[in-house]
This record gives sequence, structure tokens and C-alpha cells, in this order.
Amino acid sequence: MRIEKIAILDEVVARVKDSDYCFIVNHGGVTVAQFAKLRKALKAVDSRLLVVKNSFLGKVAKEKGWSDDVNAMLQGNTAIVTGHGEPTAVAKAIMEFVKDSGGKASVKGADYDNKIVDAAMVEALSKVPGKDQLRATLLMLLKEPATRLARVLSEKAKKEGGDAAPAPETPAA
Repeated sequence: MRIEKIAILDEVVARVKDSDYCFIVNHGGVTVAQFAKLRKALKAVDSRLLVVKNSFLGKVAKEKGWSDDVNAMLQGNTAIVTGHGEPTAVAKAIMEFVKDSGGKASVKGADYDNKIVDAAMVEALSKVPGKDQLRATLLMLLKEPATRLARVLSEKAKKEGGDAAPAPETPAA
């Protein structure tokens, strides 16, 4: 193998090993503008897109110990999305890219949580709320009992105050 190819292979291996996840995407027929839009969306969620040769990704699969299921994904035009952080946001960006491509792009699968998952699982992951949204929901659930208690006590105080004699009117001067 030539030195240039070895350097590229080393970069792909390093990027996949250093990443929390690796989404595998088919990008055949996608325009440069669509790729640029995806790259911008991925940059916002601390991820990067890299077009790779299937043979290089096959070598990465052997090094990472991915199952033989990944071999079926190594057909056609392949790009990988790697990065750190929340994979649900990345999956959402990728699924938006697939939708915008008009059927030209597709998800092949992913290495997520040290497991190879198929395209259906990536789509399901894209529908899961993000960490911030889940935190906000949890906070609202924790806050709700206290809010209800305050409302009940407030209503009780209004009712008790309403049964008392009306305040005397002051004569007009």
C-alpha cells in the first residue's frame, strides 16, 4: 500500500476509534450543496462527515471487531459520521439529510454503543428526544406536585377569606 493510502487509512481508523459513534451513510447522487448543509448541521453537534472507501472501512471493521453484519453495509458510495456527544442529535441531522436528498442518500447502519445497528434503529434513534428535552420534561414532572400543592393552598385561602364579613366601606369625604 502506498504511503498516502496508509495515512488516509490511519486517519479513518483513528477517527472511528476516537469517536463515541460511527454512522454509515450511502451518499450516491447527492449534490455538493446538500453535503455542505449536512456538514454544517453536523458541526453544530460536534460531529464530522468523511467519505471513505469501502475497503478502508472494512479494515476499520476488522480492527474494531465489528460483526460480519457490517460487510453488507460496505457497498456503493459510503461516508461515515463520527464525533462525540449526543447521538440522537446526529441521527436527526442524518435523517433530515436523507429526507432532503430525495431518496438519493440512505442510512446503511451505525456503530452505536459498541453494537452494529441497522438503518431502522438509526431512524428510531432520531425520533428519541435529546438530553436537554428529557431534562426539561423531568424537571417539569418534579416541579408539578409542588405547583399543585401551592394552587390548592391558594384556593383554600381564597375560600376562607371569602366567607369572612366584608370589609367596612369608608365614607366618602
